[in-house]
Amino acid sequence: EVQLVESGGGLVQAGGSLRLSCTVSGFNYRDYAIGWFRQAPGKEREGISPISFYDGSTYYADSVKGRFAISRDNGKKMVYLQMNSLKAEDTGVYYCALQAVAIMGLWEYDYWGQGTQVTVSS
Repeated sequence: EVQLVESGGGLVQAGGSLRLSCTVSGFNYRDYAIGWFRQAPGKEREGISPISFYDGSTYYADSVKGRFAISRDNGKKMVYLQMNSLKAEDTGVYYCALQAVAIMGLWEYDYWGQGTQVTVSS
């Protein structure tokens, strides 16, 4: 069974930082991607950043480019999202998801975590 578990969410002041983690289990193929998404109250889910576990390629949505950084630990099957210079509009539930065949820029994913809340106070 494929499982993704997010952690690291919380309450932070504007301008602060948080690091989210995503732990992957139950998926043993090589060419996959993990992506971070978020959903703010009353808004559609937004794709933020994926990373390929095959070659490490990444992509960032314009809304987070220059402030967020995604990284991976292949051995631990973990993905991190370092979020700096946080803004009130970054508030939302953050999800990690697995794309069975990594295609950067395609926001269709196969497995999802349960989400972690990030709240940025202004």
